[in-house]
Amino acid sequence: MNDRFAANSGCRLEEIGEGYARATLVVTKEHLNAGGVCQGGAYFTLADIAIAAVMNSHGQLTFGVENNIVYVKSAVVGDTLTAVATEVVNHHKLPYVDVRITNQHGELCCIVTGIGYRKREAIPTGN
Repeated sequence: MNDRFAANSGCRLEEIGEGYARATLVVTKEHLNAGGVCQGGAYFTLADIAIAAVMNSHGQLTFGVENNIVYVKSAVVGDTLTAVATEVVNHHKLPYVDVRITNQHGELCCIVTGIGYRKREAIPTGN
């Protein structure tokens, strides 16, 4: 994947398969909000890269059109967050993905769902 924003944020795609992806993020001080815990945008960026990997795992260019996010537990500096994204519906136009983000202790921190719009073109190469 060529998601420069996610990569610059510290997100790393660890595994991609058809209908499945796993990404990680180690929380640093740059990821904290004013309350001293992981900012919601960091959770979302981690989930978003995993969602994109799943939705594009079939070789067709797909863009996110709607997401829902629920924060369950705060992460702090040093935590390793893992996003596991699984395809719920592989619709030819509107795929649906579920993401569970956990910390290094296996505790659920965040739930994200996403709907995409799948185009009729292949994923471009060499971005």
